[in-house]
Amino acid sequence: MSQRLQTGITTLDEMLGGGLLPGTMTVVLGATGIGKTQLGIQFAKHGQTQEGERGVVFDLTSRGDSQNHSEYAKRLGEWQLSEAAADQPVTLNEVWDREKTRRDSMHLFQDSGRRVTSSDMDADDWRRWSSERAKKLDRAIAFFYGNFAHGVRRVVIDGVEPVDRAAESIQFELIEYIQNQILRKEHDWLARDLFRVHFRENAERIEAHAYDHQQLGGLLLATSHEVMLDDLIARPIQSGDVLSNANTIILMGKTRDGNKMGRALCVAKHRGSYCEESIVPYRISEDGLIVGDDV
Repeated sequence: MSQRLQTGITTLDEMLGGGLLPGTMTVVLGATGIGKTQLGIQFAKHGQTQEGERGVVFDLTSRGDSQNHSEYAKRLGEWQLSEAAADQPVTLNEVWDREKTRRDSMHLFQDSGRRVTSSDMDADDWRRWSSERAKKLDRAIAFFYGNFAHGVRRVVIDGVEPVDRAAESIQFELIEYIQNQILRKEHDWLARDLFRVHFRENAERIEAHAYDHQQLGGLLLATSHEVMLDDLIARPIQSGDVLSNANTIILMGKTRDGNKMGRALCVAKHRGSYCEESIVPYRISEDGLIVGDDV
């Protein structure tokens, strides 16, 4: 079996039987402010220790507000995030230049200010959205491929907002594309999507920068309506829900003991691997999430 992708949080890695499984998608689900982004930044940062390259953060927030990744990264790991521009055309020659291509984050729709379901849009809005999405997907492919070609093996997708009907979420549609058409695609086929008619002239460089897509790990941070951990545990999974296709699910929520509130997490699903099913408390410190005995 491939080496597990550790989160860098010892107790959580032990709960996961050593870490996350490469080649799969993990969903972290919890309410706003519960600590998902801190966990995502710690996971991405730990890539430097384990693989020699930090992971990348892909922000899907579509209402114009960011998830403050730069602030978290600076505070938790003295990491100054470099951001790729989502509104610039792809320059294929720059893909092979690490200094121009290797970027830590991208906020794909930061200026759109749109809602997150198809029912929020009329026909004209939907056509504009579809056109914008098609253009920016090319930029997203370049962002991911360029980072993978230069050694990145971890992806954190953030900014996923709750919806009443999973099938109407335009964010889930994008996530499905990223998962199936980018993360699960062999390196040369993803390169074909990027270079298109210029694939043959770049074939030698593509092979020189080959990577194993089965070693990539994805961490999806999704916001829930539910705040309490008990409610998250009892939550039904809808058809088309991002949870239904996840290999691993980590739930993060509030707990109550009399008049005292706390936070706890549990591994609700870890397909094909042992996992510890206990509910484990955690707290958020200046250094990130502290899980287990030290709480």
